[in-house]
Amino acid sequence: MKQILSLILSFTLFFPLAACDTGESGSKIQYAAPSRQAPEISTPSEDGSDSGDANILVAYFSATGNTRVLAECAADVLNADLYEIQAQTPYTSEDLNYNDSSSRTSKEQNDPSARPEISGQVENMEKYDIVILGYPIWWGQASKIVSTFLESYDFSGKTIVPFCTSGSSGIGSSDKNLSELCSESASWKEGKRFSSDTSREDVAEWLNSLELVLKTSSDISVSSFDLDNGENGKAPAVLLNSGYRMPVAGIGTYSLLDDTCVESVVSALKSGVRLIDTAYMYHNEAEVGKAVRESGVPREEIFVTTKLYPSQFDRAAEAIDEAMEKLNLGYIDLMLLHHPGKGDVDAYKAMEQAVKDGKIRSIGLSNWYIEEMEEFLPQITVMPALVQNEIHPYYQENDVIPYMHEKGIVMEGWYPLGGRGYTHELLNDETIVAIAQLHGKSAAQVILRWNLQKGVVVIPGSSNPDHISENISLFDFKLTEDEMERINSLDRGEKHDWY
Repeated sequence: MKQILSLILSFTLFFPLAACDTGESGSKIQYAAPSRQAPEISTPSEDGSDSGDANILVAYFSATGNTRVLAECAADVLNADLYEIQAQTPYTSEDLNYNDSSSRTSKEQNDPSARPEISGQVENMEKYDIVILGYPIWWGQASKIVSTFLESYDFSGKTIVPFCTSGSSGIGSSDKNLSELCSESASWKEGKRFSSDTSREDVAEWLNSLELVLKTSSDISVSSFDLDNGENGKAPAVLLNSGYRMPVAGIGTYSLLDDTCVESVVSALKSGVRLIDTAYMYHNEAEVGKAVRESGVPREEIFVTTKLYPSQFDRAAEAIDEAMEKLNLGYIDLMLLHHPGKGDVDAYKAMEQAVKDGKIRSIGLSNWYIEEMEEFLPQITVMPALVQNEIHPYYQENDVIPYMHEKGIVMEGWYPLGGRGYTHELLNDETIVAIAQLHGKSAAQVILRWNLQKGVVVIPGSSNPDHISENISLFDFKLTEDEMERINSLDRGEKHDWY
């Protein structure tokens, strides 16, 4: 169920105001560093549901301390992360002399080239659904460092709630002008001006009046993807229950070795692929890492999955470090247990610890089915973000997929095109070929689109640049309900691997 902020705020009003004590105006501001911890992780419950608050960031710029105090109040009330927007070169009292037209602040407000650079950055901005933005009013507008902040991140799909502090001026047009710096898909709430004597109760009452809807992990849709917002060469993302977003189409690297692996991954990244799947048993983690580093694509835009094999379960913590070293990418986006085996629970707990340590962002399982899940889930703390199984038109897992979706777990399909040795038959299936001809697409594209419309992430493997590009060009057509049913009717329960 959705949570409304009023439910949270209803009891926060009874807390003492001490947390918002303003102290001396102009006193030294304690820097609130951006949160470097992973987002809240959903945990299994008896009925498979999970709970967790939305990820909220309170970002603020404060010159004299007034905005800082209110931002701290808001973060405390909302249990949100706090980030201070700081100029790389701190402001002096002379810089803040509003009566001097030659002062630093005067120049910054009037000359775009004089804007200050920001020190530090928000870690993992993509995990936040709501951003509370605080700033002082200078000459009727937000201080220009706030404009720099907004232009530094992608706020698409986020809700932004501005507030300002000033001695007498209202918020005026400052919030409207700031909103024009962000994506049109960002939702801007009406801003509010506060004075320096604002109380905690005033802040809480204002936030309560907004009735912001918090997305909890139970609200996250993992059974259907926002395919309409995808573009050929740019797959949309699904929100994992870990708070991170993952592209819904990528490339698998099984059997890709040495330079072939490097070249294939680089080709995929050039084609717009941002999801890469590897594993210890693929013997190519180092090559995948090399390709990512040499691609020229920013690391934060790429989502890399790897896996621990059962032979590593008894030394999982060490194996995680080895994967980190081989990939050499700073962190692992998603790590899976490759399939069930002796010591899998302890290995999973080692991955849970690695999440806490900042080595891994999300964790999950591969080749786990309903029976295995029923036995496994009661023994762990962190609900898997994803389960990766064999899924294709001849082996559809129509019982497993809804089971995972109901638990808020994303499903991902390996061998989406049937697997090596079986691909030819599937790509030449009369039903699939006929549908492909109607859409002017290849049989492979139809199969991959069928998976996506069923809520299954796809990671087809290929070393052919043309096929790689084709496999990420899935967003300019849509299968009808009848076409989906025709492909659904092809299910044989025919597994093409032993897992």
